[in-house]
Amino acid sequence: MPSTSSAASKVAPSVAPVEPPRDVPPAPSVEPSAAAPATAPAAALPSGAGQDAAVTAPSAAKPPVAPTTRPPPAAAPAAKANVATPSPATAKASPPLDLKSLETRLKATERIGVFTKLALKNQVDDLLDQFRAYYGGKLKVTLTELRQRYDLLVLKVLALLQDADPPLAQAIASSREAIWGILSDRAKFASV
Repeated sequence: MPSTSSAASKVAPSVAPVEPPRDVPPAPSVEPSAAAPATAPAAALPSGAGQDAAVTAPSAAKPPVAPTTRPPPAAAPAAKANVATPSPATAKASPPLDLKSLETRLKATERIGVFTKLALKNQVDDLLDQFRAYYGGKLKVTLTELRQRYDLLVLKVLALLQDADPPLAQAIASSREAIWGILSDRAKFASV
């Protein structure tokens, strides 16, 4: 028996807790379930990389962020399909504008100011004069150059109307090629 007590007295001093060094910050407390996966890879790393892994382990052990409530993915395309469905129907329902109806609609809209309307009227008149000169042989430009001028004017009108009068902007955008068809054909343009 004396040998057992002497063995116990020898074991007791070796089991005494060791104080951590004072210049090392204490490790953050981590839940045991989250700490197990984070510490397992650190043990497999070399000694130099294990210190870096131990530093990044607490960020890996954070609980996942609860997802925000969103509609299921199948519901989102259905809503988009409902929004996209009326667009072709309204485009088919409204016939393309010609020059006279475009002029009438631009005069009638109350969404743009009087001075803006006058400036647009002057630019449209200038473009029509250029087409008249082109067809009369007085203007030495190509039809491609006139198309560029036409496209710039249409884009300017659309920029003015897209927020102020969206239905008129949509009508002009859908009538763009029809109006160009009138302007680019000598016989159709002569009837205007």
